[in-house]
Amino acid sequence: MTPAYVVRRIGFYVLICAITLFFAVPMLWIASAPFDASPGLGVQWPDWTLDNVRKTFDHPYALHSMVNSLLICVTTAVAVTAFAALASYALSRVRIPGRDALLYGLLLLSSVVTGTAAMVPIFVMMFQLGLIDSRFGVALVMTGGLLPAAIFILKDFVDAVPKSYEESARVFGASTGQILRDVVLPVARPGLATILVWAFVNSWGNFLVPFLLIRSIDKQPGAVLLQTFTDEGGSANLSVIPVFSLLFSIPVVVLYLLVNSRYGFRFHGGIKS
Repeated sequence: MTPAYVVRRIGFYVLICAITLFFAVPMLWIASAPFDASPGLGVQWPDWTLDNVRKTFDHPYALHSMVNSLLICVTTAVAVTAFAALASYALSRVRIPGRDALLYGLLLLSSVVTGTAAMVPIFVMMFQLGLIDSRFGVALVMTGGLLPAAIFILKDFVDAVPKSYEESARVFGASTGQILRDVVLPVARPGLATILVWAFVNSWGNFLVPFLLIRSIDKQPGAVLLQTFTDEGGSANLSVIPVFSLLFSIPVVVLYLLVNSRYGFRFHGGIKS
């Protein structure tokens, strides 16, 4: 074992520890600050109290914004997963000229034309549709933004489904809808679960779209309402923000644990009997 090798290994472990610490500090803050009588921006041993939790629950819009976030994100995640499943199956099985170019074009445009670049036409379109200040309008815009990447990802899962399964089902008289429901989707379940969690997480933390389209404070999701938590002097309200941040992280963690316990994000599946 040469000295140069030892130095490289030490440097590698120091880098890993630094990266771990970089991500661990915010988690420690979220875990400790909600229960600290005098929370600050740094990590410290808390002076234990539940007053911050009471203040957050007493806020007129804090918990209601969580419900708004759930409504928007569940709608978006379900719509993205459903439409991506249909589109990916069609693109995987139907041979049309320029299919791959179309798929890569959609993915490229969804990456280049981001929400920030397209916020003016998006606002005008939603205004013309009468969907300003509508949670459904927010979910619709998020669905359109996430669909191209979701189709691109899910198509690989559908391509992996052996066509012999479908041919066997057709021999027994199954329709295209039955094949999709009972043969293709069960095999692609890990992909569907991945897209569901991915769409939910991306819409859960989205600030720009609801900030642009929603005007009423009682309809704002948590990602938008968070920036309104200030005290009388205009400073960040550190009594409410830590508790709200902790509550805001729970749905994403719970969804991941549920899906991971069911599918483990392993890329395999099975046929319905």
